[in-house]
Amino acid sequence: MGKVSLEGIEFHAYHGVFSEENKLGNRFTVDIHVETDFRQAMLHDTLKDTVDYAKIYQIAKSHMLEPVKLLEHLAHLMIKDILKIYPASKQISITIKKHNPSIGGVVNYSVITVNYPEDYD
Repeated sequence: MGKVSLEGIEFHAYHGVFSEENKLGNRFTVDIHVETDFRQAMLHDTLKDTVDYAKIYQIAKSHMLEPVKLLEHLAHLMIKDILKIYPASKQISITIKKHNPSIGGVVNYSVITVNYPEDYD
């Protein structure tokens, strides 16, 4: 088994429950880890035998463009799409950080992490 990861992907997006979040948007950081068997890629040097992180980035980007209320839901949508392309994925972990959340105090960021398959039992 191996892991393909993208860490520190940055977006400006409009996710959140509060109206100001939907109007002004916010900065988000996304980390994605996909665990899979990439032994064939190691042996044969072919992209088709591993997880293409450019495709993973495009999945994240497409979902960051579509506002949702909850970051948990956002991570779930990303996981669903990763599984459509890479159904042999053994584990997927997505962490989303919302910088300076609107909660009435000084907070660097709020963070959620959703793990497949653990959070899907």
